[in-house]
This record gives sequence, C-alpha cells and structure tokens, in this order.
Amino acid sequence: MLPSTTSAEYFDTPRDLDGCPYRTAPPAPVDESEVPEPGQKAPTPPPVPETPAGGTDLAGCEVAATDGFEVPRDVTASAWIVSDLDSGEVVAAKDAHGRYRPASLVKTLLASVALDRLDPEEVITVTDADLEGSEGSLVGVGPGGKYSIDRLLHGLLMASGNDAAAVLANRMGGLEETAEAMNAHAAELGCADTYVATVSGLDGPGMMTSAYDMALIFRDAMSRPEFARIVATPMWGFPGYPAGEGAGPPDPANAPPYAGPTTRPDGTLVNPGFVVGNDNQLLHNYEGAIGGKTGFTDDARHTFIGAAERDGRRLAAVLLDGTRVPKAPWEQAGLLLDAAFEAGDSEPVARLVDGPATTVDTTEQLAAGPGGVSAQGESALADGPLLDRVAPWLAVGAAGLVVVAGGVLVARSRR
Repeated sequence: MLPSTTSAEYFDTPRDLDGCPYRTAPPAPVDESEVPEPGQKAPTPPPVPETPAGGTDLAGCEVAATDGFEVPRDVTASAWIVSDLDSGEVVAAKDAHGRYRPASLVKTLLASVALDRLDPEEVITVTDADLEGSEGSLVGVGPGGKYSIDRLLHGLLMASGNDAAAVLANRMGGLEETAEAMNAHAAELGCADTYVATVSGLDGPGMMTSAYDMALIFRDAMSRPEFARIVATPMWGFPGYPAGEGAGPPDPANAPPYAGPTTRPDGTLVNPGFVVGNDNQLLHNYEGAIGGKTGFTDDARHTFIGAAERDGRRLAAVLLDGTRVPKAPWEQAGLLLDAAFEAGDSEPVARLVDGPATTVDTTEQLAAGPGGVSAQGESALADGPLLDRVAPWLAVGAAGLVVVAGGVLVARSRR
C-alpha cells in the first residue's frame, strides 16, 4: 500500500518552488522505489556546475522567456522548457536545471544508445532471460516471439514497453551495462543533471534529470531519422508469440477483429499479433505534431515531451513533475508550443549547449549500480478516440504476456 501522500491531492497539486529546493536532488520519494538493493549504497547526486549550461538566465527556478512569450496559465509542471530542435535556441523555461525524475522520458536516451549500437533489421527470438527486468507498462513482448530491433523500438517509444526496454538492454550486455552506457551518452551530450538508474524509467536510487537535459537528449534523439520516424507513427502492427502461424503483426489500417489466443495443431498456445497505438495524444490532436514521449511513476508524477513543426520551425516542449489538472500534460505542452510559435523570432533566452558543459565523475554513482525497482509502472495509454479503437488489441497483447510467462511479468497499475 502506498503512503497517504500519494492521494489524489498529491498528484494534482503543483509544487512550491520558493528557494529553488530541487537544485541538487529531486523531491523526496513517496514509496520505496529508491531504496538501494542489499549491499548497495545510494548514488551521490551529480555535482551542480558553478555556471549552468545554457547560461545564467537558466540559473533560477523562475520563468525565463523571450519577448512576446506569454506563459500559459494552465501549465502546472514544476519544470519545463521550450526549445528549437534545429538551432537549440531556448524560447522559454522554468526551473530548467531543477532536478526531477524523468519516468519513461528516459526511453528516448535508451533508443539513441540502441540505434547507435544495434542493427534495426536484426531479428531476435526472445527468451525468458531476455525479458529479465520487465515490469510495469508492457507492450506485449513474449518468449518465443521474433522481433526486429526496429519493431522493439516501436514498442518502446509508442507504447512505453518496459519489456521492449529489457530486451534491448539485455541485447546490449545487460541492464546495468546499458544504464552505464546511457549515463555515458548523456554526459557526452552535456547533461550535468542526469543520472540513469533504470533503463526503462522506473524509479530507482539516484534517478534524476532536468528539463534542460531532457531537451538535449530529445534533440539528439530526433537527429536520428529512425527515431523521428517511430515517434511520428500513429499506429503499428506488433507480432504475437511464439513466432509462427497466427502470430504475425496485423495491418493497422485493416486489422481483423481480435479473436483471442488460439491453439495450433501441435497444442501450442498462440498469442496473436496486435495493433500498437502511439500513446502520445499530442501527435493525434495537435496540428503539426511530429512526436514526443509520455511518462509517469508515483515519484516522477507526470512527465512529457511533445514536438511540433509550424512554417518550417520545429519546437519541442519538455515538462517534468507535472499534474493532469487543469489539463492533461499533452495539452499543457500544446499551450507552451502555441506560446512559443506565437512569440516568433525574438532573441532566445539561452541555447542548448552541444557537448559536455562540465566534467562529471560518475564513477561513484555507477559503482552503486542501477539497483532498485519501482513498485509502480506507467500508464501505457493516454485518453483519446484513436486509442479507443485499438485498446482491445493493446490490452490483450500485455495480458497474453502474463499468461505465457507464467505470471512472472506483471502489468502493474499506475499507482
């Protein structure tokens, strides 16, 4: 049972940022997800640079905005930033270097590392060992299924599949090794506020990032055509398992009615392929949207990235530690994007800095290991009419994984 602090009021109330309380570390956790595993110690937070990346205008926790940017009243996230995906110009930000938890936004970093290291066309026949570390939101990867790296990345980014994250990480050497690679890549980008504790974004000891760092990470990810293509995909056919007859991915535009698991002549229980809908509602509802990523855990609360293009200009909004009141995170991102587009070409308040802004020694942090597993998963679906049409496929895909895996992998609830 969760502490009383995780009531509806906790999830719906913006934080008091007087005094910039989250310069060094995120808000206190509300569950035991960040308790180190036996024999481990809590990682030391990354040192706070004397000069913040992007410039002194981003040093405080108040809003910094270009001329003409009107801060939307209904944006309640503790930290946010709107920046240009091409030039790196920062249009506006609030508590840009405040440290919060990313939840599944960290999957954008995992996808970049995977695209740099793995062949998208490589096909993996998944085993139980490949799924080690899967819990929380699941896209529906199962043992005996055959999945290309590209297919797994679709499940990772469109449906926030922690099972896809585990398979990709285990393909790259294991959960700890991949978390270390993600930390190294973040440092290369100039992220001084980020520590990756889990590859999926589930909370773990020391997990943190900032709105500024996530803007860097997403901008880097969007420079990869494969990543940009996936996050802009509304629906995608996903295979079932085990591979073979009846387990192929359906055509999203002409998917047959779901008929449930079937049995082959040899007695094998088959979980059929299904349709994955992109859980980023900005993509479905905001004119010019080109992608993004959703996130949620109890400790992180709601996190979101949304990007859109208008008149040849591509902007991205990052929100951390947000609420769904009075508007959903994707709607809040849309308000920020509207304000940024309307501000035009005014002088930016800062720029995203390419490359390391400071030398950060992560040896002590990595030695602690990315241990600790959240007791919460993430909402794998957002509200929306498009996903209403494919929700039965998605639900069955995740449920089928539990059946075949003998109950070892559990699709946990949001809270």
